[in-house]
Amino acid sequence: MTLAIVLAAGSSAAGLTTATGEPLADRLAVQLRQAGADDVRFAATLDEVTALVASATAPVLVTGTDLVAHTAVLRHLATSPVGPTVALVLGDPPVPGRAAVREERGQVVDAGALDTLDGDATGVFGGALRVGVDDLPTLAAAARAAAGGPGSAVDRLFAGLAALGTLIFAQRVRLLVARRIESADELTAAEAAVTAVDEDRAELRLSVKEKDDFFSTYFVSTWSPYLVRLAARLRLAPTGVTAISVLFALAAAVLFGVGGRPALVGGAVLLYLGFVLDCVDGQLARYTRNFSAWGGWLDTMADRAKEYLVYAGLGFGVSHAGLGNGWALAIAAMTLQTVRHMTDTWYGVLHDEAARRPRTTTGASGGIGDRLNAASTRVQADTGSLSYWLKRTVVFPIGERWALIALTVALFNPLVSLIAVLVWGVLAFAYTGALRTLRARWMWVPVLDTVDTTLHRDDGPLARWLPVVRPMGPLTLAVIAALGPAVLLVAALLTDTPDGLRWAVPVALLVLLVGGLGAGAAHNGPLDWLVPAALRAAEYLFAIAVGVVGGVPGWLIFGYVFVLTVHHYDLTARLEKRQAAPPLHAATLGWEGRSALLALTAIVGVAGSGLATLGAYLLVVFVVSVVLAWFVRPARSARASVTPVGAGGAAPH
Repeated sequence: MTLAIVLAAGSSAAGLTTATGEPLADRLAVQLRQAGADDVRFAATLDEVTALVASATAPVLVTGTDLVAHTAVLRHLATSPVGPTVALVLGDPPVPGRAAVREERGQVVDAGALDTLDGDATGVFGGALRVGVDDLPTLAAAARAAAGGPGSAVDRLFAGLAALGTLIFAQRVRLLVARRIESADELTAAEAAVTAVDEDRAELRLSVKEKDDFFSTYFVSTWSPYLVRLAARLRLAPTGVTAISVLFALAAAVLFGVGGRPALVGGAVLLYLGFVLDCVDGQLARYTRNFSAWGGWLDTMADRAKEYLVYAGLGFGVSHAGLGNGWALAIAAMTLQTVRHMTDTWYGVLHDEAARRPRTTTGASGGIGDRLNAASTRVQADTGSLSYWLKRTVVFPIGERWALIALTVALFNPLVSLIAVLVWGVLAFAYTGALRTLRARWMWVPVLDTVDTTLHRDDGPLARWLPVVRPMGPLTLAVIAALGPAVLLVAALLTDTPDGLRWAVPVALLVLLVGGLGAGAAHNGPLDWLVPAALRAAEYLFAIAVGVVGGVPGWLIFGYVFVLTVHHYDLTARLEKRQAAPPLHAATLGWEGRSALLALTAIVGVAGSGLATLGAYLLVVFVVSVVLAWFVRPARSARASVTPVGAGGAAPH
């Protein structure tokens, strides 16, 4: 049961009445109920807030009595999927008595009086916040610490919560209206501003991301809101739209495999429409505020599955048309994109962690990393400029990938399409890798030591048994681990008799296992965020090399690596959603355990059976984990949970 608290202490607007004659605080209570609060209480002091929070078992909404806003603003705050604790942040200039905010990458990294922020304020607290369940004890502590102080109580509470180190995400107001008022004249002006905006139309426009990639912005989002409104009227759920987009991508993959100009053009059209629907599912979720952890996870997994199914269709089409080894190109494209995505995920975690920490003296001011960081900030701020779009396009995001595939396959053939994806992907990887490495060395912020390192390395029992080699560092060991399989793969591809290299498989395995020597070491170097990606590359290269040496068909190698990528995307999706390990994670054996089993099958000459059996096993484990994590366990928790009745505070009349 979501509790909302209207905090009146220290507010000069507590006694103001709206144009309809009701107290402003009462209207806020009504809006909070419309925004999703099950129970709304008034609190005259921060001590009352402490008592109310003590009995809360669900997220708590807290507002002052001086907020005039569209109900949608409060609904967006209550349902925001960005994190458990979210604060409303306005772009108004800070004024005395209100908490100023310094925000970076959507996070509140500092809050308090304007003079305490050294002129670095980027906004002002909007007088409302949602606090996640895990942060409620900190909220109670902040309320106790701020009790009895001067000025607005809700501002003191927010600043105290931030000072205690709580991770607070910022919700900016766009297109809608939210104002904090102090007088009757300001109330009248704010109400007029609210009335002047069509709330539903604004919400439909807000369903589109404010900053998206070039292709999505100009070739999808210009008309996708019409589909969003239609889907909402048809009562389609975002997950339903996701499923339809998967079917479109699957149909496109089949047409790419069939070949022939009509089929290729038809597949390109279906691929484009599938990408439109891929955007629509997220837009529909934002428009209807229908968010769920399951939906977010499913969207992430479906995006990758769709893209790799398309690669499979292209690879089959190349081989079917006699244009070359299409499966080799498809495997290369899938491996490249997966390793890229792993670096993207961990660099995002690095950047978020850097925003929350003061920069150490290791990175000297004025160095190349400092200049790159400043240049990137300037370009990102120059929205719509040529440099802005170049920066967003050169990294080869998903919209541009799908557009490139659709155009090249329609105008040329699947071979050209796969080569184009590989060439642009390699260049984008080199560009982002070089710049991120320089910036990461400047930031010098460890991130793997903030999570379960063993989980996100995907270590199995064998890696935990291996001795620890600390002086070389886990990244160096992971890179060495990838070199052995890479050399074996190149040798197998260059020889006419790859089966003769069966003796080299155990040698490559031993080199691969070097990566396990860093499992127990501290992952606190400036570039150790690259370790998971390096280990992914090492495992994929080894599996592909085993398949080539064993004469395994390309489609089977592709299928096995595809299952591995699904497993690894599950891990990173859980990282992004701050969730625990999959229920059967231990049964996946770890990267080193799986590789050892494949090596054994290659040595005895049954590599094909080994890839097929292990791939099928991992797929079954994945499916069972999904059922347990998203259906069985939540159902058990729902049956076992009992919601207590909240206590304290006065109910609004």
